[in-house]
Amino acid sequence: MFDAYLRKINNKLPDFNGSNWLIRMPLAIVFIQQGLDKLPIDPSDADSYDLPIIIWLFVIISELLAGFGLLFGGIFRSLGFLRLFGDLLTRFSGTIVVIVISGVILVSKPDSFIEVLLYDHFHIILYCAGLFFALRGNRAK
Repeated sequence: MFDAYLRKINNKLPDFNGSNWLIRMPLAIVFIQQGLDKLPIDPSDADSYDLPIIIWLFVIISELLAGFGLLFGGIFRSLGFLRLFGDLLTRFSGTIVVIVISGVILVSKPDSFIEVLLYDHFHIILYCAGLFFALRGNRAK
């Protein structure tokens, strides 16, 4: 009986099909901003993280690609234009987010995985959001 009552309440709650934008927009903005902040390319920035300049260039391109890819993947879905391409673009962009954030965490040389979970909340949230889009693509409502 209590289950039926909860189901009735749940069915009255509105369904918001655009909720993926509440994750997609901030994630895209963060990645685009991080990519743009690294321009113009300065080899001393790469040196400060002990990275070769070619890796630094890949990071910049990846951040920009992931951010714009998330936006355009969602736009293609919303417009009903190139839906399959939009889904693949969203998944690819989410995968790039996961790879970049994995690299950021590894470059920070944490003492343990637990330290990352307890003290690196921002990167964990970005990682999980990227993983969400990599796994769900545009099927996320």
